[in-house]
Amino acid sequence: MNIGTFMYGSLQAYLMVSLLLFVIGLSIVLLRRSLLIQFMGIELMLNAANLALVTFARWRGGDASGTVFYLFIIAVAACEAAVGLALIIGLFRHRASTDTDGANSLRQ
Repeated sequence: MNIGTFMYGSLQAYLMVSLLLFVIGLSIVLLRRSLLIQFMGIELMLNAANLALVTFARWRGGDASGTVFYLFIIAVAACEAAVGLALIIGLFRHRASTDTDGANSLRQ
């Protein structure tokens, strides 16, 4: 086995890892009831999208547009993390639980 193939892998291998991360994140969002755990699943899906973008950028020969999109998604993920955690903390202070049923009752 060539060491370069092992270190860099192939396009399909990186995309399969990205797909696997996205499916795990999606299943976490759909199956778990805790908002904090669902939030971590959303972050996992964003990281899977980042991995796919970087993979395609490298496959195209180091194109700068993939890196720009990657940095944009990282900035959006940081903003989403700040706002999402603030909402979860506010919900926990109000209801003493991070269950999704408690979030539904905030419509009052």
